[in-house]
Amino acid sequence: MNGFILSIDQGTSGTKAIIFNHEGKIVASAFHEVTTYYPHLGWVEQDANEIWNKTIQAVSDVLRDSRLLPEDILAIGISSQRCTSVAWNKKTSEPIGRAILWQDRRTQYICDRISNENQAAFKEDYSAKLLPNASFSKIIWLMEEDRTFQKALARNELLFGTIDTWLIWKLSGGQTHITDPSNAFGTGFLNHSTLEFDENTLTKYGINPSILPAIKSSSEVYCYTDPDAFLGVSVPISGCIGDQTAAVFGQACTKPGMVKNTYGTGSFMALNTGEKLIPPRRGAILPVLWSIAGKTNFGLEAYADISGAVVHWLQSGLGIIRDEFDADALAMQVPDTQGVFFVPTFIGMGATHDSPNAKGTLFGLNLGTTKSHITRAAIESIAYQTRESLTSLENNYGQKINSIRVDGGGSKSDFLMQFQADILGIPVERPIVVEASAQGAAYMAGLAIGYWDSVEEVENNWRLDTRFEPRMTNAKRDDLYGMWSKAVECAQAWGQSGTANIIKNNENEKFQRLSPREEEVIRLMVTGKSMREISAQLFTSQKTVEKQRRDAMRKLEVDSIAALIRICLEHGWISER
Repeated sequence: MNGFILSIDQGTSGTKAIIFNHEGKIVASAFHEVTTYYPHLGWVEQDANEIWNKTIQAVSDVLRDSRLLPEDILAIGISSQRCTSVAWNKKTSEPIGRAILWQDRRTQYICDRISNENQAAFKEDYSAKLLPNASFSKIIWLMEEDRTFQKALARNELLFGTIDTWLIWKLSGGQTHITDPSNAFGTGFLNHSTLEFDENTLTKYGINPSILPAIKSSSEVYCYTDPDAFLGVSVPISGCIGDQTAAVFGQACTKPGMVKNTYGTGSFMALNTGEKLIPPRRGAILPVLWSIAGKTNFGLEAYADISGAVVHWLQSGLGIIRDEFDADALAMQVPDTQGVFFVPTFIGMGATHDSPNAKGTLFGLNLGTTKSHITRAAIESIAYQTRESLTSLENNYGQKINSIRVDGGGSKSDFLMQFQADILGIPVERPIVVEASAQGAAYMAGLAIGYWDSVEEVENNWRLDTRFEPRMTNAKRDDLYGMWSKAVECAQAWGQSGTANIIKNNENEKFQRLSPREEEVIRLMVTGKSMREISAQLFTSQKTVEKQRRDAMRKLEVDSIAALIRICLEHGWISER
């Protein structure tokens, strides 16, 4: 079949537009960075309109660079950052506030509250443990805290979705509001048995199902682009899949037991379990990988929130490198880290450790430490976190993994990939095409229109570039990983109890500062009641309750709800059941 497939890969750092041919090779690509905002501690946001505009710019650039016309594009596939949440007015298509990213931690207190309410269930099923990454807690936060969101919801003008849903809405000229199971998983209220949003969960938390997208398969023709919105042409949009699960498909990990690891802003390892659901234990989550032609593939996933972002921080935060591409050269100026370990838990530790309050830390500094040692430790931290993910998946799956396939920007680093093979003790396989998320979305789109005839055909497109074999001795590997594990324990302790002694010595004095009404508000809040419920119980306005809550937090010297809950737990206001 003549023509090409366009893949839109909307990630945390920006939007890529990549054109693929029938052999699965890249014809041309373009990238536009998207600004990320950090308005408060733990808040991470992006402008949904900027995401859309940068997407169109990237598509225009890739068509120009490939010397192709819009009419040469036979179908569009979309892979996108999961969990990142957008609300918009369905009449005007204007966003309601900024998109709340998957890295955002403002909803940790909501997750703690819901976990506390459902502790018995969570004790038996770790997959039910709510993480702030998911859209679920974000939508509850918006319902409780955002007046514009509340008004649009009351007027029946509101729509909600993840980035894939937002882009398809815009590409279709505001006609199509859909998602697929892999992205719906990222909302946190997908029923894995029905592959629909769980009605009981929606009802329990007062979420109106009409604001949520319809769930379609990952590969079918959903709609066509609106010529007024998309370069004057009408092209089928026929692929929709979350970025990490798209990478599993792009890496041809289509058989049970196959594993890929993607190195992007974070690092995400996924294992294909086929059509079998394996309930995850601590340290893993249960994604829907994709749904094609009535068949659904499930998986197990473990991840680190901060991976490639630590290299970016060396540039933007510390200023010790001018460009992220300089990192490898600087790291290789020294033979090792001289005992320096970097634990890049800038936003806490996710599913593998479940330590949301852990802090980013550097250990082992001495007078001989240079920026080369710090850079090397930062890069090596990516590989250590990947080993944690592999260990978690092996424990959940009950089998040893013999090799992994790698992709994403970080996989281009020979230095990192060799160290990765060394610290894992198994081969690491890097394909020719490392843009696996975009490739997976392209395959979904092409399969839907018959550009490729079968999954087996796209599997055969996978080509190996380099196989990195482990060179490190078992003794050295175990010694290094043991030191890393010790550093992780220290990072967790720093976040959980680094200030515990100070708090303990002064907590009585701090709590004595509260007025009787402030104390009443805080006591009700930490038992799981919402601001709306507290205002009703105390016969006062929600605005007044909010002010009393803020005043109490100021007096208790805490800057987040999660910290408030923690100090109340230490003070004995919350019982650990």
